[in-house]
Amino acid sequence: MRKGGGHGGKRGDARRERPAQGPRPAHGPRPVHGPRPVHGPRPVHGPRPEQAHRHASDLVRVAGLHAVQALFARDPGRIERLFLLPAQRDAAQPILAALSRARRPWREVGEEELARVAGSAMHGGIVAVARPRPVGRFDPAAVAAWAARGRPVLVLDGVSNPHNLGAIARSAAFLGVERVILSAHPAQAMPSDAAYRVAEGGLDLLELLRADDLPAALAALGRHFRVVATALSRDARPLAEVPRDRPVALVLGNEERGLGRATLEACAMVARIPGSGLVQSLNVAATAAIAIHHFAQPR
Repeated sequence: MRKGGGHGGKRGDARRERPAQGPRPAHGPRPVHGPRPVHGPRPVHGPRPEQAHRHASDLVRVAGLHAVQALFARDPGRIERLFLLPAQRDAAQPILAALSRARRPWREVGEEELARVAGSAMHGGIVAVARPRPVGRFDPAAVAAWAARGRPVLVLDGVSNPHNLGAIARSAAFLGVERVILSAHPAQAMPSDAAYRVAEGGLDLLELLRADDLPAALAALGRHFRVVATALSRDARPLAEVPRDRPVALVLGNEERGLGRATLEACAMVARIPGSGLVQSLNVAATAAIAIHHFAQPR
């Protein structure tokens, strides 16, 4: 009863007491429907371009038609989504068809939006957001089979600039190198957006391997390869003086500090590229290209 009213009791007496009602009849559960049918992505839809900036940390952006084509040829299942300019649609048609069949989104965008997706204006008109190629483990048991093919093997120990990694991979793939061994050096660059952009497909044409114990890996290589370090030391011999009785495992070090003592001691010899003397040295990517070209020539 509410307070403050003298007529409250009379009103209460005048009310008719409502009959008590029993519980409402129970109804059975609503019928459960199955999941809605899944439809493939419409070609012009997919995630908004700005969402590419929020992709998982284990994804990379592969830019440029040649790079995307190399990725598609090697492992199309790694492509998560793709963005492109309308002008690239005809060239990319096999890729777009495969993505549609796999229900992976792709989207045509403008220049400004594609630059945001790529993180750079140097996108080549097409960008794939993809899982990077896995880096395998160095296996000493495989070395003999590598040597039988007679091609150089590249070893990177602390090459820290991803642009250098990409440039080295591009040169290595162009010159017929099949595999690159990456050390566990804390500065060693690994495949990334920048490396893929510079590599122009090279990273997808090479077998990438990780050696946790580089001196031990070099010792294993030394049983079938001539392990040659590149350095500016006084005992370094010109490339032309390196014996060619066996294939070469070429070892390149950090851009600033070069190769550590343990790595140098595990190499059979140290080589250099003779120059004019006007400039002290070459960039590590340029050194790699010249040395690979030299050792890739028939013996």
